[in-house]
Amino acid sequence: MQPGHLLQGLTRLATEKLSHMANSLRYTVILEPDPDDGGYVVRIPAFPHAHTQGDDVEDALRNAREVIALEIEVMTERGEELPAPDGDAAIRVERVVVTLPAA
Repeated sequence: MQPGHLLQGLTRLATEKLSHMANSLRYTVILEPDPDDGGYVVRIPAFPHAHTQGDDVEDALRNAREVIALEIEVMTERGEELPAPDGDAAIRVERVVVTLPAA
């Protein structure tokens, strides 16, 4: 089996496993436009080492759900504690102005 197919299979299994769980977990995801490749880069604060992207918002969110499901499956198999759900976390985004020194 090719590595890409293996990852797709594991991701599908993790997603199916989560869909059968009685409780839903909500995690914040941050979508940022990708100026180089188009689409969106996705950051998942609760899983800082997990990264994904998507061609559009729907694709990015679908990929985020798959990555989170896979992370949860791996952590569960290892007996690790899952990050606390943060679906109701207050996320604040601010814009700051920086004045450049005179040339």
